[in-house]
Amino acid sequence: MLGSALRAELTRRGEPVAQLVRTVRNPTGELLWNPASEPPMASTTPIEGIRAAVHLSGANVGAQRWTSAYKREMTESRVNSTRALARMLAGLRQPPATLIVASAVGIYGDRGGELLNESSAAGSGFLAELCQHWEQAAEPARQAGIRVVQMRLGVILGPGGALAKMLPLFRLGLGGPLGSGCQWMSWVSLEDAVRAILFAAQRPELQGPVNLTAPEPVTNAAFTCALAHALARPAVLRTPAFALRLALGQMASETLLSSTRVFPSKLVNASFSFHHTTVDAALAVALGNATAGNRALS
Repeated sequence: MLGSALRAELTRRGEPVAQLVRTVRNPTGELLWNPASEPPMASTTPIEGIRAAVHLSGANVGAQRWTSAYKREMTESRVNSTRALARMLAGLRQPPATLIVASAVGIYGDRGGELLNESSAAGSGFLAELCQHWEQAAEPARQAGIRVVQMRLGVILGPGGALAKMLPLFRLGLGGPLGSGCQWMSWVSLEDAVRAILFAAQRPELQGPVNLTAPEPVTNAAFTCALAHALARPAVLRTPAFALRLALGQMASETLLSSTRVFPSKLVNASFSFHHTTVDAALAVALGNATAGNRALS
């Protein structure tokens, strides 16, 4: 969802974009890329002289229960691909000035109501450790003089992603808080996520970890109320924490029930202006886009 929106905005701005893909379907805008091969591209010539690279890939953290095999897939799809791209960019005759790599606020772990910024220590748990390795994998690019920005993403509110998974139940009036509902959720609108990535690409003072979240995180209970209100549906069916852990195991504990209250200090200090500072505003836009998309498909 984020990559597609980013490409669309760059195209709208008249910026040339090359997408790295495993299977080329459009030779004019796609380049063959397999991070597991050596070298990962048949030729690096097409990307010589690019201004910036953005790396967003990674197996969906919330797609299924975290088995040992899926943990390995989540790790390899993030860490190995980031390292391969960083090394490839570092080896170019004309490397880009900037590499923006996705990370996640999951790096902070379950921190209750503690207000976290980029200087806060990393937390514990599988997801926190994964994010640390993910960020460290970009080190070859930094050592080559490329400015590296690790965008620590919160929950992105757009027509797809996590919101799309919630909508069917909420539209039936079967939604509700998860566990106690007191856990903090750090979110950002899709539009602001795209704008912040492009903002970071143009601001040389931004480097290292950057929290990509709206400045007003909310609790799960508050988010539930906002979504139910936006859909004009009740949301009183609380899902007990033990049921979530029983069904989804560690994934539930470290994502759905984990509390991460994050503030985007670096973006705010760099004078980035969020278009959507409240979850109600972000949901209104996301739900409007989702409805428009459904009409277009019908």
